[in-house]
Amino acid sequence: MKDIKKRNQHPDVAYGKTGILLINLGTPNSYKWLDIRSYLKEFLSDRRVIETNQVLWFFILNLIILNLRPHKTAKNYKKIWFKKENVSPLRYYTELQAKKLRKRFNKKNIFIDYAMRYGSPSIKNKIFVLKEKGCDNIIILPLYPQYASPTTASVCDEVFRVLLKMRWQPSIQIVPHYESNPFYIDSLVSSIEDKMKSISYIPDLIITSYHGIPDKYFLKGDPYHCYCYKTTRLVEEKINLKIPFLVTFQSRFGPQKWLTPYTDKTLEELPSKGIKKVLLICPGFSSDCIETLEEISIEARKSFLDRGGEKFDFVPCLNDRDDHIELLYQLVLKFI
Repeated sequence: MKDIKKRNQHPDVAYGKTGILLINLGTPNSYKWLDIRSYLKEFLSDRRVIETNQVLWFFILNLIILNLRPHKTAKNYKKIWFKKENVSPLRYYTELQAKKLRKRFNKKNIFIDYAMRYGSPSIKNKIFVLKEKGCDNIIILPLYPQYASPTTASVCDEVFRVLLKMRWQPSIQIVPHYESNPFYIDSLVSSIEDKMKSISYIPDLIITSYHGIPDKYFLKGDPYHCYCYKTTRLVEEKINLKIPFLVTFQSRFGPQKWLTPYTDKTLEELPSKGIKKVLLICPGFSSDCIETLEEISIEARKSFLDRGGEKFDFVPCLNDRDDHIELLYQLVLKFI
């Protein structure tokens, strides 16, 4: 009876061992050709990512893409690779997030780790590690604020594939999308305000650039497009600046139509429309990565300035900011 009363008095106290697994998209082990190829093969073999005839795609992927694309991708990774730590930015920041979240909890019965949907460390490996540590409750936190089938749903697929092969299974709880969470919106607003303090001009436009998905995924019912617009609307309302916001989508792949407007095409056209000072943020990425550091901060910047733009600044992802760690803490706290 005393234990029951004690539990009722302290509902936030965890009983048993709990594992928290942060899961990000993934990263190659290095920017060498073979490592890039291995990573791309796993990524582009996911049927959530590529929804097309699988027989046809097998030949396109293995005979064309995996022979041509790794060279270009390797060059891009080399531009942004953290050479001192010999690690990609995405892994570097995901590790830091796990480490700082561990300090935020500071409890012996809570274990915090990270995994990648593609590449290593794998979801399978980390679930088994947490299970071996005695975690009978594992909380999965996909680091994708806006739900999409190729991201959040793919993480769920892999988690459940792992469970299918386990004789004794821990309890698995998955943190849902958090595109409108107040802690998340506040963190984005603070990151923009911090950047505004460091620049000497007032932007003509603030662009929120999200990773795109094929337009047909949206037409089939994927809500990602709506969640992206919701996040931007909430940030714009909260920050209360007299600067217009614009939603765009980046990182398209292949010949089919993706969500529009495209980030790169938009930036190419803006200077001719008199918009020459731009501040850009990528709210859909929890950590800086090749899509933000190479595609946006290097290539998109150059494209904009080459076409007559005068000022271009990039707001870093939330990475290991204190307010981001607090957001992650609040997201998992309710499941403990």
